[in-house]
Amino acid sequence: MAKNRKNIIRILAVISGLSGVVILAYIFLPILNYDLNSLKYASYLSPVPNNTPVVPAKNFNSTKASTWFTGGAQSRDFEATSISYYNITIPKLKIDSAVVSIGGEDLSKSLIQYPGTAMPGKNGNAVIFGHSILPQFYNPKDYLAIFSTLPSLEPGDEVTVNYDGVLYQYKIENKFEVSPTDLQVLEQDPSDSFLTLVTCVPPGHPLKPRRLIVRARLVPFGSKTNSF
Repeated sequence: MAKNRKNIIRILAVISGLSGVVILAYIFLPILNYDLNSLKYASYLSPVPNNTPVVPAKNFNSTKASTWFTGGAQSRDFEATSISYYNITIPKLKIDSAVVSIGGEDLSKSLIQYPGTAMPGKNGNAVIFGHSILPQFYNPKDYLAIFSTLPSLEPGDEVTVNYDGVLYQYKIENKFEVSPTDLQVLEQDPSDSFLTLVTCVPPGHPLKPRRLIVRARLVPFGSKTNSF
C-alpha cells in the first residue's frame, strides 16, 4: 500500500514537472522565435546594436504611451486640429477601423498618436503606438493585444487611415528596432507623408526592452494602389 502511494506521488511529481516545462515553453518560445526571425530578416529588421545598452526605464508602464521613449518627442509646431481621434485599418493583421487617439495616454483603450508628430496625410511623420502581448493571445479588437503581430508586416503591405473623412493609403517600406532612448524615430521628415507604427518587442517579454519600428509612406492619390 505504501509502495503504491509512493508511486502515485512520483507520477504526480513527474506530471507537475512536465506541466511546468510546457507552460514555460508556451511563454518563452514565442519570444525566442521572434528573436530568431529578427535575425533571419536582418536585411530590413535590424536589431539594436550589441554595444547599445538597453536599460528598462524606471517606473516603466507599457500601457502608458509617455513611458515608451526616454525624453519624449521633440517639441514642434503642427497645424492645429480639433480632431481628437481617427481610424486605422491594417488588412494583413485583420485590424479594421481601430481607434487612434491623438495625444492620448492609455494604450489599453486605443492606439495612440504620439504628441508632436504630423497628422495623417500631412508632410511629416505620424507616429502611432500600440500595445502587444504574447502573439498566441493576439486579438485585433483588444487594444492590449492589437500590435502583437506587428512584426509580421513586410514591405509592400498596406495600411489605410481614415482621418477627418478622408482615406489615406500607406505602404510599408521598412522595419527595424531601436532602444527606448533613440528619439530619431520620432523626428519629422517634411519631404513626404510618413506613418510609423511602434510597439514593444519581443511581444510578451516582461521588460519590453526594445521598440519595433514599422515605417510606411503615403501612396499618392490617383495611383492604382490608392483608388478608393
